Amino acid sequence: MKNYSIAIDGPVGAGKSTIARECAKRLGFIYVDTGALYRALGVYFAKEPDGAVEPCLSSAAVNLKFIDGVQRVFVNDVDYTDKIRTPQASMLASDISAKPAVREYLLELQRGFAQTQSVVMDGRDIGTVVLPNADVKIFLTADPRERARRRYDELVAKGTLNGTDAEFEDVLDDLIKRDHNDSTRAHAPLKPADDSITVNTTGNTFEQSVEVMLKTIREHL
Repeated sequence: MKNYSIAIDGPVGAGKSTIARECAKRLGFIYVDTGALYRALGVYFAKEPDGAVEPCLSSAAVNLKFIDGVQRVFVNDVDYTDKIRTPQASMLASDISAKPAVREYLLELQRGFAQTQSVVMDGRDIGTVVLPNADVKIFLTADPRERARRRYDELVAKGTLNGTDAEFEDVLDDLIKRDHNDSTRAHAPLKPADDSITVNTTGNTFEQSVEVMLKTIREHL
């Protein structure tokens, strides 16, 4: 039986993780959140000097495990899943993902998931670098302010933020900064693959976004 690979790229807060996870579930595919790998490494190396990251990469064994159908990310067998969904972890991921050595370190791990099973994989360079021969490539995006509102609402619901206007503006500023960092880095910048399909979810409900994505995937498989 053929293994299918669906590559989903896009900026922070576009809903990649939640939408991709639901699409994978309905398609019967494995969902792979590559951003979790970068977030975990960012948190792992947060207290180290910037120059110490590359020489120490080989000592950071990062991996994804699927426990009861849920993806969890580990570094040196320590579960980092509950430590990586914060604004600080997002910026740490943006910083560390700009390092070519880090991206190369994680490349084969990411490709390995798609070699033995059908996957929906999301990130920022999946269609351009990680899975250039993916069966379907989608660039998922939305208006920056709407993306910031989604991320802000998630953080308030988790108790990470108190729910103030000032905090929303901070989330928006961080999102705009990360958009800039991700799209202008020298190595594997965030951009749509030449053969990708752009899906804009501005104004959509979650279910509407999932339906548009599934329709797009099925039309192109």
